[in-house]
Amino acid sequence: MDLTAQLKENLISRIRDSKDLNFLNALQTLFDSSEQALFQLSSEQQSAIEKSRSEIKNGQFHKSDEVISEMREWLKKK
Repeated sequence: MDLTAQLKENLISRIRDSKDLNFLNALQTLFDSSEQALFQLSSEQQSAIEKSRSEIKNGQFHKSDEVISEMREWLKKK
């Protein structure tokens, strides 16, 4: 048995035998947070991010307060 499989078996055994709810909740939180960090972006999502970064680098964006101000002016005209 390789080291990875051995470690997994040891962890599974310890989790199975544990009666400590705080410990188990902490493990659940750890697993949840590590799963959130592991996600795959589609090629379309990666392209959109690259395009956005390029636009920001080239100054092709509006600041939030500018957009809000423009929207308020537009709403006054309606």
